[in-house]
Amino acid sequence: MNNPLNGLYSWQINTGQLDGWTSYHLAAGLFIAKVAQWCGASDLWAVLWVLIIGIAWEVFEWFVEGDAETYGTKERWAYNTAADIFVETAAAAWMVW
Repeated sequence: MNNPLNGLYSWQINTGQLDGWTSYHLAAGLFIAKVAQWCGASDLWAVLWVLIIGIAWEVFEWFVEGDAETYGTKERWAYNTAADIFVETAAAAWMVW
């Protein structure tokens, strides 16, 4: 069966966008947004907190793990970093809006 989603999924796996940590980034984005709302943040600021903390986390990860050393190439590292930030921020936006 030639499902177009199979091609998309394979491309995401092969470029390093999806890995074992993607689900943790998704869960963290949802958790951070919910805590921000509990603390009185507006929906926009809840999502912005996820984005800010996500970017800070990726910078920290880069200092600790490096890029090509961990992911094989700088391209795979860039895809993974962008996907992590997108997944957590998009999940938070979906939850609050």
